[in-house]
Amino acid sequence: MDNARIHTSKIIRERIPYWQARGLFLFFLPPYSPHLNIAEIIWRKLKKEWLNPEDNSNKDSLFYAVNRCSANLGTNLKIQYAKFNAN
Repeated sequence: MDNARIHTSKIIRERIPYWQARGLFLFFLPPYSPHLNIAEIIWRKLKKEWLNPEDNSNKDSLFYAVNRCSANLGTNLKIQYAKFNAN
């Protein structure tokens, strides 16, 4: 999980022992590590490779273009995660 305030809130911290007792463990990403966050990787690919300039002409065009990409993710649009290795 990223370190968003909601993910590190008191309510979440209080639930961690309960979840761990049931075999659920939370792992937080190190700060400033967008290369490990799948949402950041997909958003970067959307902005730089998958969306066309005309997709940003208005909200409706952007909405449909993002939905088109989402529907094609994993079939026609693929990400090679090895490229995002921090090493």
